[in-house]
Parts: sequence; C-alpha cells; structure tokens
Amino acid sequence: MEAGGVADSLLSGACVLFTLVMFSTGLSDLRHMRMTRSVDSVQFLPFLTTDINNLSWLSYGALKGDGTLIFVNATGAVLQTLYISVYLHYCPRKRPVLLQTAALLGVLVLGFGYFWLLVPNPEARLQQLGLFCSTFTISMYLSPLADLAKVIQTKSTQRLSFSLTIATLLTSTSWTLYGFQLRDPYIMAPNIPGILTSFIRLWLFWKYSQEPDRTYPLLQT
Repeated sequence: MEAGGVADSLLSGACVLFTLVMFSTGLSDLRHMRMTRSVDSVQFLPFLTTDINNLSWLSYGALKGDGTLIFVNATGAVLQTLYISVYLHYCPRKRPVLLQTAALLGVLVLGFGYFWLLVPNPEARLQQLGLFCSTFTISMYLSPLADLAKVIQTKSTQRLSFSLTIATLLTSTSWTLYGFQLRDPYIMAPNIPGILTSFIRLWLFWKYSQEPDRTYPLLQT
C-alpha cells in the first residue's frame, strides 16, 4: 500500500476511534440511570440533539458514499437512541421528553423531505445537506459556552469533564484533518469550533481547580 493510502487509512481510523470514544462517554450516564433507577442530574437534550446530528451526518455520508461517515454516525445514532430509551424508561415526567423528541424528529423528517423530494439535483442536494449538517454541528459545539461562562464566574471546573474535553479535542482535530484531506468544507469547518472550545476548556482546567464530579454527557458530534 502506498504511503498516501496508509496515511488516509490511519486518519479514517482515528476519526472512527476518537468519535466512538467520545460517544461512549454517555455510558456513565446509562450506568447511573440503571443503578439509581432515576434520571437525576442526567441531561436529556444532549442525547436527543446528538442523535439528530448523527442521523443528519449519516444521510450526508450515504449521499456522498463515505464509509467512515456512515459507520461512525450509524453507530452513534444507535448509542444515542439507546440512551434516549433508557432515559425515557426511568423519567417520571415522560410527556415533555416525548414532545421534545417528536418536535426535533418532525423537523428532521421535514428536512429530509425537502432535500430528497424538492432538490432533485444530487450535487445541489449534497451541498445543501452538508450546509445544514455543518450549521447544526457548529450550534452544538457553541451551545456549552454558557457553561464556560459559569465556570469563569464560579472559578470552578466542577461542571466540566477533563476526559471529555480531551476526547472532543482529538475528535474535532481528526475530523478537521479528514475534511481537509477530502477538500470537504462541510466536514472541516464545523469541527474547528470544537478545537477552539476544547482549548478554552483546557485553559480553564489550568486556571481553576476541579472538584471531583461525575462525567457529563456529550452535547456535540
């Protein structure tokens, strides 16, 4: 195998490995819910938005014919759906959870209907779907900024997870390089904010002490 082919395979493998490690951080919440038979201190929205993000990128990967995107996001969607199912099982107030799920799934179905029925040109469909996926991923990476502001205000990194920060940094970096390799701005651009926010978190860990705390679930891809 040529050197370029080996490098491509290693980069693809890094994307798969780091992303699956990042997705698996939700297993701590899954274990917590099963042991306590409750959803106390577990956030539901990160599971749902990550699932929607996985399904969107899965469609983009299928349309593009990218095996790495397909495998990672299919696995991620299965994991997030598992987390959602367990959360719903132990949640005492199921109605708000079901309404949030139905609302986001409705938006996803309408989006897919638009892309697949009203955009007949495959190239235009790929570009528009890529733009949608990129925008959604960027919003997920930027959404925890409010938590970072609270860390600065309280001067404590208790609400942050160091292992998740490292996993996010490695995942974002590998996908940025993967997008650069493919010359695909829709893959490359949305992961740059993930790198930036990870470095901000690392700076906060350096500046403020961290008290022992449970690992929080991933909000981003």
